Amino acid sequence: MSTTEHGEPDLDDEEFDDLDDAEPSPAAEPVTRPLAVTGIVAAVWSAGIGLTVLTTITLIGWIAAPRSALGTGLPGVFRTAVGFWLVSHHAGFTAPHGRVGLLPLGLMVLPGALLFRGGGWIARTGRVRGRYRIGVVHAALALAVPYTVLSGLLALVARSSVVRPSAWQALLLCFPLALCAGGLGAARALVSTTNRAPWVAMLGLLPRRARSVAAGATGATAVLLGSGVVIFLASLLYHLPQAKNLFDVLKPGVVGGILVVLIALVYLPNAALWAVAYAVGPGFSVGAGTSVSPSGVFIGMIPAFPSLAALPEPGPAPVVSLLALAVPFIAGAVGGVLTIRYLPTATTEAAPLWGFVSGALTGAVIAFLAALSGGPLGGGRMAVMGPSAWQTGLLAALEVGVSAAIAAWVTNWRLARRVPPAAATAPAEEYEEAETEEVEFEDPEPVLASIDEPSLPEGVIPISRAAEAGRLREEPGSGKVSRRRPPRDR
Repeated sequence: MSTTEHGEPDLDDEEFDDLDDAEPSPAAEPVTRPLAVTGIVAAVWSAGIGLTVLTTITLIGWIAAPRSALGTGLPGVFRTAVGFWLVSHHAGFTAPHGRVGLLPLGLMVLPGALLFRGGGWIARTGRVRGRYRIGVVHAALALAVPYTVLSGLLALVARSSVVRPSAWQALLLCFPLALCAGGLGAARALVSTTNRAPWVAMLGLLPRRARSVAAGATGATAVLLGSGVVIFLASLLYHLPQAKNLFDVLKPGVVGGILVVLIALVYLPNAALWAVAYAVGPGFSVGAGTSVSPSGVFIGMIPAFPSLAALPEPGPAPVVSLLALAVPFIAGAVGGVLTIRYLPTATTEAAPLWGFVSGALTGAVIAFLAALSGGPLGGGRMAVMGPSAWQTGLLAALEVGVSAAIAAWVTNWRLARRVPPAAATAPAEEYEEAETEEVEFEDPEPVLASIDEPSLPEGVIPISRAAEAGRLREEPGSGKVSRRRPPRDR
């Protein structure tokens, strides 16, 4: 391993694949406080900054808009800001007209970014014990547990006679968000000394085969979500006159217009996931008894919001929109190629299996995101909004998985033809050993005990020091140690 001019390790390709054997970061800050205390400080810091930002925005809206809309008095404004903070964690609430669970996924960027920074700070300053993988888990738990408790307390504080936030949703959803974001931040801090890209280096914390499956699922999910954004924006651009009419009906004014645009932006991930559900096949609902899918469009009265103008006209689905049905198969092909190119298999029969596993993992991710993208918007007809999570996830797993399996088999077959048989056996053995052998990281902050050596007469050198200096040698098989004399000049 070579080093850079700053003394940081420079990993080669082979050494990077075995990142578990990497030396701990020499740039880690000195340990100053226990891990539990560091986690509490990071949780309070993350929640405090998020509340400060949302309270400032709420206070500006309270001054510019009718004051009764955002609460009566400063205590009401603070409760409203806490409610917005809980909504950013996707915790729903109950209003006089029913339960509201259709929440914007775009708001999760704010707490996610703060928790990511908090997890990295814990890994750098906290007393993280154990090996790298265990250290990441410990840092994530140290942040997630106090953050979740604080979220539950804030949900109780924000309750009023009009709006009642769901405390159980705050506890149930804040914990996985803090665990994932904090864990990613801690992992990013631990691999920050490598010369690789941060997200690529973070994949090195996983075993070899898990890395390849994760790479394939990440690529397929990215293709699906990116295609969903393109489908939604293209439909909105096609129905731009209808969107302008809905905007004119609202008559929001200058401040209200900016607010409408911001709401549309934070709901953009929801719209992208609804478009993914349309491309996969089951579609989505915009009210009870409605359906928007490739088999047909059946909708009734919809809320007057400009983003909903992207919905197609009732009746048969447009022929152009049927091109979206190719999206999951393209995503599966990308995922299968990435899975095998990251780690080829020695046997051709195993390649389709790993490709299908990456597709099934993609379907699970899409099902989870689809469940978050929908929800009730009050009572009555608006109680059913969004796609069906299990139908979208199941069809996505099948379509993406089958195309990923085919693409993985073809990719592995082409790679096997390029590699000579003699050279292909060695990597195959290494891959099998890597899959069966568990390699762990060293402790990023090892605690070394110092032992005082007993006082010796002058001129006597301890055996350990003499061995390190190369003055002693051990005779094999005898257990005796003799002094090595330096060579004489002839």
